[in-house]
Amino acid sequence: MTVLVAYGSKRGGTQGLAEQIGAELTALGDDVRVEPAAAVKGVGEVEAVVVAGAVYAGRWHKDARRFVRRYEKELSRVPVWLVASGPLDASADDGALPPVEHVRAAMERVHARGQVTFGGRLEPDAQGFPASAMAKTKAGDWRNAEQVRQWAATVHGDLSGQGALL
Repeated sequence: MTVLVAYGSKRGGTQGLAEQIGAELTALGDDVRVEPAAAVKGVGEVEAVVVAGAVYAGRWHKDARRFVRRYEKELSRVPVWLVASGPLDASADDGALPPVEHVRAAMERVHARGQVTFGGRLEPDAQGFPASAMAKTKAGDWRNAEQVRQWAATVHGDLSGQGALL
């Protein structure tokens, strides 16, 4: 299965998450490309898409939103999953966080098969406002590698018609 993992990331945390998703799907046998959403030139040749975007102040990354709008017609024809990253605590670890409004709207627009919110990452030396202020008390990495692995296995299982391969 050819899978595109397109991402919008401001500080690199969601890029790393997208790369981990890509690596997990590759290990399970999928042919995966991981690209910044803004750099994708088309989705016609892929059989499935994962769109990942960081969440800042309750808003899904603009590159993820624009990607979904730009390729809405093509995305509605292939299996799509949406990913948000951002909570700077362990609240995403059980996989039960509801989607932010932009993700919910994108799910409806492209008939996504599912969505998930993973924990985010904020470096202690983050620059710019409000990141530098937040880094004083919330710096850390809450991306849960095991949760990402299990989620990728579920996506792969859905694509291969085998259900979750946990």
